[in-house]
Amino acid sequence: MKSKERILFPKHLKILQQVGENIRLARKRRKLTTLQVSERADIDRKTLYKIENGDPKVSFGAYFNVLRVLGLQNDFLKLAADDEFGRKLQDLELL
Repeated sequence: MKSKERILFPKHLKILQQVGENIRLARKRRKLTTLQVSERADIDRKTLYKIENGDPKVSFGAYFNVLRVLGLQNDFLKLAADDEFGRKLQDLELL
């Protein structure tokens, strides 16, 4: 079955590219090679290259495994943690 093409706006692609760049920098700061990280994350080296370039087609789990290898798995807990807009909507219902 052919997968559906994901369409992202350029500003959202830039966010993913920044995440990829952050991951690349974290790997380099730890002096780890792409081979070391990909083996420890149990992903193909090409997948790591895609992650470091912010490819939206890579699974969420692969991103998590790379962050885990880098010791940054708790950064996932920060995703959507500060739901300011959702709290405002909830507060409006309470008024």
